[in-house]
Amino acid sequence: MSQAITAARPYAQAAFDEAQKLGELKSWSEMLSALAEAVGNADLQAVIRSPKVGAGKLSDLMLALTGGKVGQVAQNFIKLLVENDRLLVLPEISAQFEVLRAEAEKSVDVVVTSAYDLSDAQKQKVAAALKVKMGREIKLSCEVNRELLGGIVIRAGDKVIDGSARTRLTELAVALA
Repeated sequence: MSQAITAARPYAQAAFDEAQKLGELKSWSEMLSALAEAVGNADLQAVIRSPKVGAGKLSDLMLALTGGKVGQVAQNFIKLLVENDRLLVLPEISAQFEVLRAEAEKSVDVVVTSAYDLSDAQKQKVAAALKVKMGREIKLSCEVNRELLGGIVIRAGDKVIDGSARTRLTELAVALA
């Protein structure tokens, strides 16, 4: 896995640089995400690994998966991935591209897990507080996990803020033991 991440890093950076230069971060993000999802398909992986499928046919197949909605630079990028046998690291390229994009756009994806559905007002309050704390635009998504009992758990990248009742009770039990 770490080899795939290492192999993906220069491609993600190159894709990001070109997309930023062209002002097409969103479209490149969508393209890389769609291709990464397609490459996750076992049948497509078999085609990619097959020595019977030439680079030209593989390039045509990958370009067809984009629906012809990408520019010349993006087409060249896809052909480069085919030539350098890097199609199978597209999920890592896409993930690293998204990290670079979020950094450039000064935004962060935040997942809030709560015991119950949050109201719109609660979501706005959490997003506003996180925006002040992190100094970035917040892209909030919410999940429900009844096992938390109450409170919320906030995940933003590698940061976790655990304010769940379950964790508080566990801490109390440890303190009393």
